[in-house]
Amino acid sequence: MKMLNNFNDKYPDLVKVFSIGKSVLGKDIWCIRITNEKSNEEKSSCLIDGCIHGSEWEGGEACLYLSEYLLINFDANKTITHILNSSEIYIIPLVNPDGRQENVRWNDNGVDINRNFDIAFGRLLPKRGAVFRLGKLFGFIKIPYIDFPGQGYWNLYTNCGRHPFSEPESQALRDFMKELKNKDFSFYVNCHTATHSINMPWALFKPPFEMTEKETNLFHYVLNWVEKSTEYEPVSIPTYNGKIYYSSGLAQDWVFKEFHIVSIIFEILSTDYEPLMGEGKHDHLVHWMQTTLPFFMYLLVNIDNLRQWSTPDIQPSLPEGVPPEPL
Repeated sequence: MKMLNNFNDKYPDLVKVFSIGKSVLGKDIWCIRITNEKSNEEKSSCLIDGCIHGSEWEGGEACLYLSEYLLINFDANKTITHILNSSEIYIIPLVNPDGRQENVRWNDNGVDINRNFDIAFGRLLPKRGAVFRLGKLFGFIKIPYIDFPGQGYWNLYTNCGRHPFSEPESQALRDFMKELKNKDFSFYVNCHTATHSINMPWALFKPPFEMTEKETNLFHYVLNWVEKSTEYEPVSIPTYNGKIYYSSGLAQDWVFKEFHIVSIIFEILSTDYEPLMGEGKHDHLVHWMQTTLPFFMYLLVNIDNLRQWSTPDIQPSLPEGVPPEPL
Protein backbone atom coordinates (compact mmCIF):
# COMPACT_ATOMS: atom_id res chain seq x y z
CA MET A 1 0.00 0.00 0.00
CA LYS A 2 2.89 2.35 0.76
CA MET A 3 4.31 1.67 -2.70
CA LEU A 4 0.97 2.30 -4.41
CA ASN A 5 0.48 5.54 -2.49
CA ASN A 6 3.96 6.66 -3.55
CA PHE A 7 2.95 6.03 -7.17
CA ASN A 8 -0.19 8.06 -6.58
CA ASP A 9 1.75 10.98 -5.08
CA LYS A 10 4.58 10.96 -7.63
CA TYR A 11 2.48 10.44 -10.78
CA PRO A 12 -0.89 12.09 -10.04
CA ASP A 13 -1.80 12.40 -13.74
CA LEU A 14 -1.05 8.73 -14.44
CA VAL A 15 -2.24 6.86 -11.36
CA LYS A 16 -5.42 6.25 -9.44
CA VAL A 17 -5.40 3.87 -6.46
CA PHE A 18 -8.67 2.43 -5.16
CA SER A 19 -10.11 -0.62 -3.40
CA ILE A 20 -12.30 -3.08 -5.30
CA GLY A 21 -13.50 -4.78 -2.10
CA LYS A 22 -12.35 -6.42 1.10
CA SER A 23 -10.91 -9.79 2.11
CA VAL A 24 -12.36 -12.18 4.69
CA LEU A 25 -10.43 -10.32 7.41
CA GLY A 26 -11.49 -6.93 6.09
CA LYS A 27 -8.29 -5.96 4.28
CA ASP A 28 -8.71 -3.79 1.20
CA ILE A 29 -8.00 -5.39 -2.18
CA TRP A 30 -6.15 -2.53 -3.83
CA CYS A 31 -6.18 -1.77 -7.53
CA ILE A 32 -4.02 0.71 -9.42
CA ARG A 33 -5.24 2.26 -12.67
CA ILE A 34 -2.42 3.46 -14.92
CA THR A 35 -3.26 5.76 -17.83
CA ASN A 36 -2.53 9.27 -19.02
CA GLU A 37 -5.58 11.00 -17.61
CA LYS A 38 -4.92 14.03 -19.82
CA SER A 39 -5.28 11.98 -22.98
CA ASN A 40 -8.70 12.01 -24.62
CA GLU A 41 -7.96 9.11 -26.99
CA GLU A 42 -10.37 6.18 -27.09
CA LYS A 43 -8.92 3.61 -24.70
CA SER A 44 -8.97 -0.15 -24.41
CA SER A 45 -8.65 -1.60 -20.90
CA CYS A 46 -7.02 -4.67 -19.41
CA LEU A 47 -6.61 -6.30 -16.01
CA ILE A 48 -3.52 -7.98 -14.59
CA ASP A 49 -3.62 -9.43 -11.08
CA GLY A 50 -1.40 -11.45 -8.77
CA CYS A 51 -1.27 -13.43 -5.56
CA ILE A 52 -4.73 -14.96 -5.80
CA HIS A 53 -2.79 -17.77 -4.09
CA GLY A 54 -1.17 -16.08 -1.12
CA SER A 55 2.00 -18.17 -1.09
CA GLU A 56 2.77 -17.32 -4.72
CA TRP A 57 4.45 -14.01 -3.91
CA GLU A 58 6.04 -13.28 -7.26
CA GLY A 59 2.67 -12.91 -8.96
CA GLY A 60 2.16 -9.77 -6.89
CA GLU A 61 5.76 -8.63 -7.34
CA ALA A 62 5.38 -8.86 -11.13
CA CYS A 63 2.36 -6.54 -10.92
CA LEU A 64 4.35 -3.96 -8.94
CA TYR A 65 7.36 -4.30 -11.23
CA LEU A 66 5.26 -3.70 -14.34
CA SER A 67 3.52 -0.73 -12.70
CA GLU A 68 6.80 0.96 -11.85
CA TYR A 69 8.32 0.20 -15.25
CA LEU A 70 5.42 1.87 -17.05
CA LEU A 71 5.39 4.92 -14.79
CA ILE A 72 9.10 5.72 -14.76
CA ASN A 73 9.31 5.36 -18.56
CA PHE A 74 6.30 7.48 -19.50
CA ASP A 75 7.43 10.42 -21.66
CA ALA A 76 10.93 8.92 -21.85
CA ASN A 77 9.89 5.94 -23.99
CA LYS A 78 7.76 6.39 -27.12
CA THR A 79 6.11 2.95 -26.90
CA ILE A 80 5.12 3.29 -23.25
CA THR A 81 3.90 6.85 -23.77
CA HIS A 82 1.62 5.57 -26.53
CA ILE A 83 0.38 2.70 -24.33
CA LEU A 84 -0.58 5.02 -21.49
CA ASN A 85 -2.15 7.55 -23.87
CA SER A 86 -4.37 4.92 -25.48
CA SER A 87 -5.02 2.34 -22.73
CA GLU A 88 -6.29 1.97 -19.19
CA ILE A 89 -4.21 -0.65 -17.38
CA TYR A 90 -5.71 -2.00 -14.18
CA ILE A 91 -3.36 -3.90 -11.86
CA ILE A 92 -4.29 -5.72 -8.64
CA PRO A 93 -1.07 -6.92 -6.94
CA LEU A 94 -2.75 -8.77 -4.03
CA VAL A 95 -6.07 -10.46 -4.72
CA ASN A 96 -5.60 -12.50 -1.53
CA PRO A 97 -4.03 -10.20 1.12
CA ASP A 98 -4.97 -12.50 4.02
CA GLY A 99 -3.27 -15.49 2.38
CA ARG A 100 -0.24 -13.40 1.47
CA GLN A 101 0.19 -12.24 5.05
CA GLU A 102 0.02 -15.81 6.35
CA ASN A 103 2.00 -17.19 3.39
CA VAL A 104 -0.68 -19.75 2.51
CA ARG A 105 -2.44 -20.58 -0.74
CA TRP A 106 -6.01 -20.07 0.46
CA ASN A 107 -7.97 -17.22 2.05
CA ASP A 108 -8.90 -16.95 5.73
CA ASN A 109 -11.89 -19.24 5.21
CA GLY A 110 -9.52 -21.96 4.01
CA VAL A 111 -10.87 -21.62 0.46
CA ASP A 112 -8.81 -21.65 -2.73
CA ILE A 113 -10.11 -18.45 -4.34
CA ASN A 114 -8.98 -19.62 -7.77
CA ARG A 115 -11.40 -22.55 -7.59
CA ASN A 116 -14.36 -20.39 -6.50
CA PHE A 117 -15.48 -18.98 -9.85
CA ASP A 118 -18.70 -20.00 -11.55
CA ILE A 119 -17.45 -22.36 -14.21
CA ALA A 120 -17.67 -26.14 -13.77
CA PHE A 121 -17.72 -25.30 -10.08
CA GLY A 122 -16.85 -28.08 -7.62
CA ARG A 123 -16.26 -30.74 -10.27
CA LEU A 124 -14.55 -33.78 -8.80
CA LEU A 125 -11.61 -34.85 -10.91
CA PRO A 126 -8.85 -37.37 -10.13
CA LYS A 127 -6.19 -34.86 -11.08
CA ARG A 128 -4.08 -32.11 -9.48
CA GLY A 129 -6.85 -29.54 -9.77
CA ALA A 130 -9.48 -31.58 -7.92
CA VAL A 131 -11.65 -29.85 -5.35
CA PHE A 132 -14.29 -30.42 -2.69
CA ARG A 133 -17.19 -28.14 -1.74
CA LEU A 134 -17.04 -27.17 1.91
CA GLY A 135 -16.11 -23.63 2.87
CA LYS A 136 -15.52 -23.07 6.57
CA LEU A 137 -16.97 -26.03 8.46
CA PHE A 138 -19.54 -24.99 11.12
CA GLY A 139 -18.50 -21.41 10.41
CA PHE A 140 -15.14 -21.64 12.18
CA ILE A 141 -13.19 -24.81 11.18
CA LYS A 142 -10.88 -24.35 8.19
CA ILE A 143 -10.09 -27.39 6.03
CA PRO A 144 -8.07 -25.96 3.14
CA TYR A 145 -7.18 -29.28 1.54
CA ILE A 146 -7.32 -33.05 1.81
CA ASP A 147 -4.10 -34.86 0.91
CA PHE A 148 -4.73 -38.35 -0.42
CA PRO A 149 -1.57 -40.40 0.15
CA GLY A 150 0.51 -41.74 -2.67
CA GLN A 151 1.35 -38.96 -5.12
CA GLY A 152 1.81 -35.79 -3.08
CA TYR A 153 0.42 -32.61 -4.61
CA TRP A 154 -0.98 -34.56 -7.54
CA ASN A 155 -3.64 -35.98 -5.20
CA LEU A 156 -4.21 -32.80 -3.20
CA TYR A 157 -7.91 -31.86 -3.16
CA THR A 158 -8.54 -28.22 -2.31
CA ASN A 159 -11.54 -26.51 -0.72
CA CYS A 160 -13.38 -24.52 -3.41
CA GLY A 161 -16.02 -23.05 -1.08
CA ARG A 162 -19.66 -23.97 -0.67
CA HIS A 163 -20.91 -22.33 -3.85
CA PRO A 164 -19.56 -20.14 -6.67
CA PHE A 165 -18.46 -16.72 -5.50
CA SER A 166 -18.95 -17.63 -1.87
CA GLU A 167 -15.77 -15.69 -1.02
CA PRO A 168 -15.49 -11.89 -0.77
CA GLU A 169 -12.28 -11.86 -2.81
CA SER A 170 -13.80 -13.67 -5.82
CA GLN A 171 -16.93 -11.52 -5.50
CA ALA A 172 -14.78 -8.38 -5.64
CA LEU A 173 -12.98 -9.56 -8.78
CA ARG A 174 -16.25 -10.58 -10.44
CA ASP A 175 -17.95 -7.26 -9.76
CA PHE A 176 -14.94 -5.22 -10.82
CA MET A 177 -14.54 -7.10 -14.10
CA LYS A 178 -18.21 -6.53 -14.88
CA GLU A 179 -17.44 -2.81 -14.64
CA LEU A 180 -14.52 -3.22 -17.05
CA LYS A 181 -16.88 -4.85 -19.55
CA ASN A 182 -18.08 -1.33 -20.36
CA LYS A 183 -14.52 -0.02 -20.80
CA ASP A 184 -13.49 -1.96 -23.94
CA PHE A 185 -12.11 -4.82 -21.82
CA SER A 186 -9.33 -6.36 -23.93
CA PHE A 187 -7.45 -9.02 -21.94
CA TYR A 188 -6.96 -10.52 -18.50
CA VAL A 189 -3.78 -12.02 -16.99
CA ASN A 190 -3.88 -14.01 -13.74
CA CYS A 191 -0.31 -14.24 -12.35
CA HIS A 192 0.84 -17.32 -10.42
CA THR A 193 3.93 -19.37 -9.64
CA ALA A 194 5.68 -21.58 -10.43
CA THR A 195 5.24 -23.96 -13.37
CA HIS A 196 7.24 -21.77 -15.79
CA SER A 197 4.47 -21.50 -18.35
CA ILE A 198 1.93 -19.27 -20.07
CA ASN A 199 -1.47 -20.97 -20.28
CA MET A 200 -4.50 -20.40 -22.48
CA PRO A 201 -8.08 -21.60 -21.90
CA TRP A 202 -9.35 -24.14 -21.22
CA ALA A 203 -8.23 -25.85 -17.99
CA LEU A 204 -11.58 -27.66 -17.91
CA PHE A 205 -12.32 -31.32 -18.55
CA LYS A 206 -15.47 -30.34 -20.50
CA PRO A 207 -15.51 -26.70 -21.65
CA PRO A 208 -18.92 -25.01 -21.92
CA PHE A 209 -18.36 -24.20 -25.59
CA GLU A 210 -15.79 -24.59 -28.34
CA MET A 211 -13.58 -21.69 -29.33
CA THR A 212 -14.24 -20.07 -32.67
CA GLU A 213 -11.64 -20.44 -35.40
CA LYS A 214 -10.60 -16.82 -34.90
CA GLU A 215 -10.11 -17.35 -31.15
CA THR A 216 -8.18 -20.58 -31.69
CA ASN A 217 -5.91 -18.97 -34.27
CA LEU A 218 -5.17 -15.99 -32.05
CA PHE A 219 -4.31 -18.14 -29.03
CA HIS A 220 -2.01 -20.27 -31.21
CA TYR A 221 -0.32 -17.11 -32.49
CA VAL A 222 0.29 -15.93 -28.92
CA LEU A 223 1.66 -19.34 -27.90
CA ASN A 224 4.04 -19.34 -30.87
CA TRP A 225 5.22 -15.86 -29.89
CA VAL A 226 5.80 -17.04 -26.31
CA GLU A 227 7.89 -19.97 -27.52
CA LYS A 228 10.07 -17.81 -29.76
CA SER A 229 10.41 -14.74 -27.55
CA THR A 230 10.45 -15.90 -23.91
CA GLU A 231 11.88 -18.68 -21.81
CA TYR A 232 8.39 -19.73 -20.69
CA GLU A 233 6.61 -22.83 -21.93
CA PRO A 234 3.49 -22.15 -24.04
CA VAL A 235 0.60 -24.30 -22.83
CA SER A 236 -2.72 -24.99 -24.52
CA ILE A 237 -3.45 -28.24 -22.65
CA PRO A 238 -2.84 -28.01 -18.87
CA THR A 239 0.00 -30.19 -17.65
CA TYR A 240 2.05 -30.59 -14.50
CA ASN A 241 5.36 -32.48 -14.56
CA GLY A 242 4.39 -33.92 -17.90
CA LYS A 243 0.93 -35.09 -16.81
CA ILE A 244 -2.36 -33.65 -18.03
CA TYR A 245 -4.52 -32.22 -15.29
CA TYR A 246 -7.81 -30.37 -15.21
CA SER A 247 -9.19 -27.75 -12.87
CA SER A 248 -12.56 -26.20 -12.22
CA GLY A 249 -13.70 -22.80 -10.99
CA LEU A 250 -10.67 -20.90 -12.33
CA ALA A 251 -10.74 -17.13 -12.81
CA GLN A 252 -9.12 -17.44 -16.24
CA ASP A 253 -11.75 -19.82 -17.61
CA TRP A 254 -14.63 -17.87 -16.07
CA VAL A 255 -13.40 -14.63 -17.65
CA PHE A 256 -13.13 -16.25 -21.07
CA LYS A 257 -16.60 -17.74 -20.74
CA GLU A 258 -18.18 -14.58 -19.35
CA PHE A 259 -16.56 -11.87 -21.47
CA HIS A 260 -15.06 -13.66 -24.49
CA ILE A 261 -11.76 -11.82 -24.12
CA VAL A 262 -8.19 -13.07 -24.21
CA SER A 263 -7.64 -14.67 -20.81
CA ILE A 264 -4.28 -16.02 -19.68
CA ILE A 265 -2.59 -17.67 -16.70
CA PHE A 266 1.03 -16.58 -16.31
CA GLU A 267 3.02 -19.06 -14.20
CA ILE A 268 6.17 -17.14 -13.26
CA LEU A 269 9.43 -18.75 -12.02
CA SER A 270 10.31 -22.43 -12.47
CA THR A 271 9.00 -25.58 -10.78
CA ASP A 272 11.87 -25.46 -8.26
CA TYR A 273 9.98 -22.57 -6.68
CA GLU A 274 6.62 -24.35 -6.39
CA PRO A 275 5.43 -23.53 -2.83
CA LEU A 276 4.04 -27.01 -2.12
CA MET A 277 6.14 -29.27 -4.34
CA GLY A 278 9.42 -27.45 -4.94
CA GLU A 279 11.78 -25.63 -2.62
CA GLY A 280 9.43 -22.69 -2.13
CA LYS A 281 12.27 -20.21 -2.42
CA HIS A 282 12.07 -16.54 -3.39
CA ASP A 283 15.49 -15.59 -4.76
CA HIS A 284 16.76 -13.95 -7.99
CA LEU A 285 13.76 -11.63 -7.87
CA VAL A 286 15.09 -9.02 -10.32
CA HIS A 287 15.91 -11.75 -12.83
CA TRP A 288 12.44 -13.25 -12.64
CA MET A 289 10.74 -9.88 -12.92
CA GLN A 290 12.76 -9.16 -16.07
CA THR A 291 11.55 -12.45 -17.56
CA THR A 292 7.95 -11.25 -17.20
CA LEU A 293 8.45 -7.95 -18.98
CA PRO A 294 8.53 -9.18 -22.61
CA PHE A 295 5.16 -10.91 -22.31
CA PHE A 296 3.45 -8.04 -20.50
CA MET A 297 4.78 -5.55 -23.06
CA TYR A 298 3.74 -7.81 -25.94
CA LEU A 299 0.17 -7.84 -24.66
CA LEU A 300 0.11 -4.10 -24.03
CA VAL A 301 1.39 -3.04 -27.46
CA ASN A 302 -1.25 -5.35 -28.97
CA ILE A 303 -4.10 -4.35 -26.65
CA ASP A 304 -6.34 -3.08 -29.47
CA ASN A 305 -5.63 -6.09 -31.68
CA LEU A 306 -6.45 -8.43 -28.80
CA ARG A 307 -9.73 -6.64 -28.09
CA GLN A 308 -10.75 -7.05 -31.73
CA TRP A 309 -9.44 -10.65 -31.97
CA SER A 310 -7.03 -9.47 -34.68
CA THR A 311 -3.55 -10.92 -35.11
CA PRO A 312 -1.33 -9.54 -32.29
CA ASP A 313 1.69 -9.05 -34.54
CA ILE A 314 3.16 -5.84 -33.06
CA GLN A 315 6.56 -6.50 -31.52
CA PRO A 316 7.37 -4.76 -28.20
CA SER A 317 10.49 -2.69 -27.74
CA LEU A 318 12.45 -3.80 -24.69
CA PRO A 319 15.39 -2.39 -22.72
CA GLU A 320 18.86 -3.84 -23.17
CA GLY A 321 19.30 -7.10 -21.26
CA VAL A 322 15.60 -7.98 -21.36
CA PRO A 323 14.80 -10.80 -21.50
CA PRO A 324 17.78 -11.96 -19.43
CA GLU A 325 19.66 -15.17 -20.10
CA PRO A 326 17.93 -18.10 -18.33
CA LEU A 327 19.36 -19.02 -14.95
